[in-house]
Amino acid sequence: MNEMTPPRPPATISDVAEAAGVSIKTVSRVFNEEPNVREETRRHVLQIVAELDYHPNMAARSLAGRKSYLIGLLYDNPCANYILGLQSGSLDRLRGDKWRLLVVPCEDSGRLGGKTVSMVRSAGVGGVILTSPICDNPEILNELITARIPLVRIAPAGDANIDAIAPSVGMDDCSAAADITQHLIALGHRRIAIILGDPTHSSNQERWAGFNRAMDLAGLQVEPSLVGRGLYTFESGLEAARLLLNRPDRPTAIFAQNDDMAAGAIVAAGELGIAVPTQLSVVGFDDSQIASTVWPRITTIRQPIRAMAQAATDALVKILEGSHRAPEHRLMPYELIVRESCGPVPAE
Repeated sequence: MNEMTPPRPPATISDVAEAAGVSIKTVSRVFNEEPNVREETRRHVLQIVAELDYHPNMAARSLAGRKSYLIGLLYDNPCANYILGLQSGSLDRLRGDKWRLLVVPCEDSGRLGGKTVSMVRSAGVGGVILTSPICDNPEILNELITARIPLVRIAPAGDANIDAIAPSVGMDDCSAAADITQHLIALGHRRIAIILGDPTHSSNQERWAGFNRAMDLAGLQVEPSLVGRGLYTFESGLEAARLLLNRPDRPTAIFAQNDDMAAGAIVAAGELGIAVPTQLSVVGFDDSQIASTVWPRITTIRQPIRAMAQAATDALVKILEGSHRAPEHRLMPYELIVRESCGPVPAE
């Protein structure tokens, strides 16, 4: 049996300096991208870094330079698939960069007011990306702005005062919800139920408005008894769908405001022996992973979650690196994805 080679300890900045024949201070200047380093020296140091597979300690660099190289992603959202998409998008943008991502869960963010700045500073982040509903909380926003902590908002409801200060990235939830509702109407559905999301999230109101717009344009009434209450979780979608379907005059279609709740509706239909899509059509929103892993796969709106996170992270990095451009507010495109969970209205 061959003897195992013990793992080599990770290279240090001292190892790099010794191998490159320069001082530790010079290596530090190379990593900090300071201008007073000759290009030949910079290339040589970076070559040694690659050969030794050296990875600088970002926390130590932050302490030494009194500058954070951490970006905080703050969320209060029960949908794990959505958060995973945001995290992946931010990491895509930061790959190969000196900035690092710190994901900060903020449960019950409505009670975070008065503590936000201390929480952010104790986390050691230089700036924050805020998601809904945090990005629409005026108390939190005012705290961060007063403390001069750079921020970017993802999918905010919109605020003229904040828009002049902080960039944002989002999509047109209202139009997207109208489009997917119109898709059901075009298939002949008239008794269309909706499962609403978390009322503290602006997307809930926008998607509800889009649903109503499509129904109104088609001359259809929104029946109050066909409005289910959810929280963007699978369990809440399951419970809401059970109530909507366990009745003689059940709907022929359900629009759930996200894919997790749509998956819950499909399970509820299965429990009651209702076939999807021949007896019931179900559509969702987001195109998160669950939409293509349940059966039947879910017709949904593809929200550009990763692209929004990439754009928000890029905007924040530019601010942290000294950009003084006026805040931009990007609206990302969405797409209707038609799969097997919906079909024509069933025959009487």
